[in-house]
Amino acid sequence: MIVLTTVLVVIVVLGVVFGARAWHAGHRTDLQRALAFAPKDAERYSWTDWAGVRRALDTSSDSALLDKGYDADLTSSSSITTSTDLLRAGFGFGPGTMSWELLSQSTSGATLLMRVSDSVSFDSIRSHLKAAGFTAGSGASDGDGVWDGTAVDGTGDVPILSFVSLDAHDHLVVTSDNDSFLSQVMDHVGDGSVPKPIAQVAGAVGEPLAAEVYDGDYTCNKLAMAQADDTDEAEGQQLIDQAGEVNPVLGFAMARQARSDGKAGDVRVALAFADHDQAVINATTRAKLASGDAPGQGGSFTDRFRLGQVAAHGPVVTMDLAPKDDSPVLSDLSTGPLLFATC
Repeated sequence: MIVLTTVLVVIVVLGVVFGARAWHAGHRTDLQRALAFAPKDAERYSWTDWAGVRRALDTSSDSALLDKGYDADLTSSSSITTSTDLLRAGFGFGPGTMSWELLSQSTSGATLLMRVSDSVSFDSIRSHLKAAGFTAGSGASDGDGVWDGTAVDGTGDVPILSFVSLDAHDHLVVTSDNDSFLSQVMDHVGDGSVPKPIAQVAGAVGEPLAAEVYDGDYTCNKLAMAQADDTDEAEGQQLIDQAGEVNPVLGFAMARQARSDGKAGDVRVALAFADHDQAVINATTRAKLASGDAPGQGGSFTDRFRLGQVAAHGPVVTMDLAPKDDSPVLSDLSTGPLLFATC
């Protein structure tokens, strides 16, 4: 009886564990699912939900998506806006038939993940690659391996599309500017966890139409005021001293949200900190910094957006920004220097 009870307990525990994992996997957003496929050493991720953009703009035409998407500040995170002709001719698809794209960049290399719609045939993609002049490496024609497109017209202008691997199971087309790096990525694609701060800020921005997501080092080195000139940096430091205590940002996301009707909505910023206490302190500080002058950007933040709710959820601070007069808040602010992302 004791042995049987123990076995039953183990079975129940395993059932809870696997059930929790299944629930978590089923409730992840598209952005969270995409991040799980990206290399784990990435420091910057650029996200475009093309299916969502099509709904927001009410069109599936590649040219209309690019034109209207630019005006609506929905395509600044995309890596393929100047490459639709190459994609159509060499791959057989474009923004009109893509589900999403995610560019990940690290010190080791860069990869572009493109999930195509279920209607897109991978046999058709292989045929397009071959016809365009991509060379199939060992196993590539059967679905594995790397296709070499360095001799294809157009890839010289878009190096990230030079090498291609296909993952038909997950409906992914993965590209890079480096064949060996791409091979390494494909060996581990989708089998690792997302760094905790990245997972936290990605969860906080929900299902964005477009987003930039950075780790702490990238945020502090590339996005914060260290990138401003000396005059702006000095002004920024004065504003920070007046605002109060700030702590290092461990993860950052800026994302264009979708409204309940699918149309483009506000911009949400998420910043991850070491713990909830730091998040509470920084919610107040960052709100002050986002409500005044914008050294490094010029003018003030109040010219660009109306600051909505700022809240601390566990170790994450979220800030809702409502763009004014169609101001391109995502493309304007996501590349820094950005005072309220200071470290």
